[in-house]
Amino acid sequence: MATDTLAAPGTAPAGPPRRRPGGIRSNENLAGWLFVAPVILILGLFMLLPILMALWVSLTGWNGQGSPFTGDVPFVGGDNYSRLFTEDGLARRDFMTAIRNNIYYVGIVVPVQTVLALGLALVVNNRLLKGKGFFRSAFYFPSVTSSVAISVVFLFLFANSGAVNRLLALLGLDGPEWFADGRGVLHLLLGAFGVDSPPAALTSGGPFGLTWWDWLSGPSVAMTSIICLVIWTTSGTFMLMYLAALQNVPVALDEAGMLDGASRWQRFRYVTLPLLKPTTFLVVTLGLIGSWQVFDQVYVMSQGDPAKTTLTPAYLSYRTAFRDFDYGGGAAISFVLFLIIIAFTLFQRRLMADRDGPRRGRWWRRRVPEGS
Repeated sequence: MATDTLAAPGTAPAGPPRRRPGGIRSNENLAGWLFVAPVILILGLFMLLPILMALWVSLTGWNGQGSPFTGDVPFVGGDNYSRLFTEDGLARRDFMTAIRNNIYYVGIVVPVQTVLALGLALVVNNRLLKGKGFFRSAFYFPSVTSSVAISVVFLFLFANSGAVNRLLALLGLDGPEWFADGRGVLHLLLGAFGVDSPPAALTSGGPFGLTWWDWLSGPSVAMTSIICLVIWTTSGTFMLMYLAALQNVPVALDEAGMLDGASRWQRFRYVTLPLLKPTTFLVVTLGLIGSWQVFDQVYVMSQGDPAKTTLTPAYLSYRTAFRDFDYGGGAAISFVLFLIIIAFTLFQRRLMADRDGPRRGRWWRRRVPEGS
């Protein structure tokens, strides 16, 4: 018997269900923006808006009288910036002197505090050390103490009849007048070898209004005392960062290196130190930012004296704006300082980049896979 079969009409395969506009994902995005809206509002109101206002002030000749956003304030454009780099005058000389002082300050503070913090962390992390809690607190205590209070204490320590000069007298050395001596350390070292007067080639010219002899002066004796203070007060904070990183280093790696016959230095150099690279990047970055923003120690201890050898860009910005009533010039210095910090941070990031991974070539150098 022939049976008639009813052919079912062809149906297309079922696809993924269409999402209706305004579904669950849309609600989650809306809820996320609502949660972060207060933070965005606060940051925009108290950080982004003041930055934009300061940027406008840096383009004007505002002297602090009235509002800087009225038509009575003269608009000078980039004149405040050109005075710092291209125009001969006191403004450029003071700014370049502050840059020179800060370069020596950063060049000493950042490496020394990084190495000291790592050394203190290795000591505290030693398994055989007793009283680790005491040493952690003792090393970290200067970091949580008021910088103004410590600066006042250092004023007494480095006074003419202070404890530092008395200790030097016990060793048969005459201590200098620390906060009244503006001579550069490198100049003093050259003077010990009989070079008391600068060569004519170093005094005839130089970049940005300073002679080469001025650029090669080194930190002054007064700046050296501030450097010692900052290193002592900041190493404790970075020690805690290194200590946290050391406690996350697997013990098995160190034991494996010991079984392979590696010495303690080799295990530290080839096992521990590479694992501390992210922490080192963080420590150096924070050190660079903090060193270029040094202000309170200079304000309390020297106020840029003697002979402007402790003048820094941050203090110069304050002095230009709030003492000389040149708020446009002070704001311009602060923005140049901001760009300097960004440039050094990017350079340091490029310098410490991981070179073991695959290098990213430019788009026109990338090879196209075969068969594509």
